[in-house]
Amino acid sequence: MKRIAIAVLVILLALPAFAADVPKTDEEKTLYAIGVIVAQQLTPFSLTPAELEMVKQGITDAATGKKPVVEADAYQQKVQALVNARRKAQGEKMAAEAKGFVEKAAKEKGAVKTASGLIYKSQKEGSGARPAATDNVKVHYSGALVNGVVFDSSYKRGQPAEFPLNGVIKCWTEGMQMMKQGGKARLICPPEIAYGERGAGNLIPPQATLVFDVELLEVKSEAKPEAKPEAKPGAKK
Repeated sequence: MKRIAIAVLVILLALPAFAADVPKTDEEKTLYAIGVIVAQQLTPFSLTPAELEMVKQGITDAATGKKPVVEADAYQQKVQALVNARRKAQGEKMAAEAKGFVEKAAKEKGAVKTASGLIYKSQKEGSGARPAATDNVKVHYSGALVNGVVFDSSYKRGQPAEFPLNGVIKCWTEGMQMMKQGGKARLICPPEIAYGERGAGNLIPPQATLVFDVELLEVKSEAKPEAKPEAKPGAKK
């Protein structure tokens, strides 16, 4: 994870405080959106209510020109260390939650568990071509953690995703080859074939098991080796 620029974070978090309780104008909504975006950057900290109050105090002091109790620059390394520790703890919690979820999913009617640990369950059988690992695919998908929190969705963006099948996480490369064009399936991806110990971004913690509902819209053969997918939850580690 990239180092958080504390000074910029303080300025951005201070802005929504001056907006209306319910944003009405486009500018107010823009400022509100900034608050949401910055709050997402705080996700790895898993702040308790008391800790959030301490963060707010730092914001208030900096925004009102009061001399900070501590110098932010001097705490950059400690901030990163806290992120790492909190993410590790979050990952351990997610791994424990995933165990029962995976065991139950593997026993569902129609579910197939492969040697890699992937659990594949067809939701609608397709009738078109089956992709090879070197093909490009066009898909609609929704990705969630085992607790139901959605971290990405092409449906919400209103636009299908397209990428080379050999340029995504192993779970997708394997699972998509089990589908046919026009089909829909659920892929349950253990961390070993997803993002493992590192996680991805702020929303996917280390050791997270991922659940993807995928619709294979189109198979495009002979993907170009140099083609690179967009940075999405399906991207390779």
